[in-house]
Amino acid sequence: MDASHFVHSPFLGHLWSQTRVFIKSPSGRKRHNVLGAFNAIGHELITVKNDAYVNAITVIELIKVVYSHYEGQKITLVMDNARYQRCAAVMEYAREYDVELLFLPSYSPNLNLIERLWKFVKKNALNSRYYGSFELFKIGIDDCLNNLGTKFKNEVESLMTLKFHIIQNEVL
Repeated sequence: MDASHFVHSPFLGHLWSQTRVFIKSPSGRKRHNVLGAFNAIGHELITVKNDAYVNAITVIELIKVVYSHYEGQKITLVMDNARYQRCAAVMEYAREYDVELLFLPSYSPNLNLIERLWKFVKKNALNSRYYGSFELFKIGIDDCLNNLGTKFKNEVESLMTLKFHIIQNEVL
């Protein structure tokens, strides 16, 4: 589980030109926040979205949706150490609904599987694309997220594996 804060701003892929080229780019700084929980086994994504802030209330809202979706099953949410995820209200709510919160070590985003998904969404929905309005920008992101199990199914299955490179500390 983690949030991605998509900012309505230019996302250039690659550009090379011998002459000056003017590229349309949005001038806004609005954010489309997506707090998501990705099921590593079933490859399902559950999200809570807003254009304001991600905070403890948003995390509790996501836990409610995840709990209702997987009620009766053992639920473990792998999270980073964001302050709003570790607050007393979130911890109490998770304890009340028997949702285990597993916190990753600080500064270890490579261990959070959903970070791969956010990178994939940016690449497929934002890189080298111009969205003339914030509404079109949100539609582009949401369309990518909504098509993870269909249009992008093979790519997502290949990307979202539980294979992590393990480095063993050897004494020389």
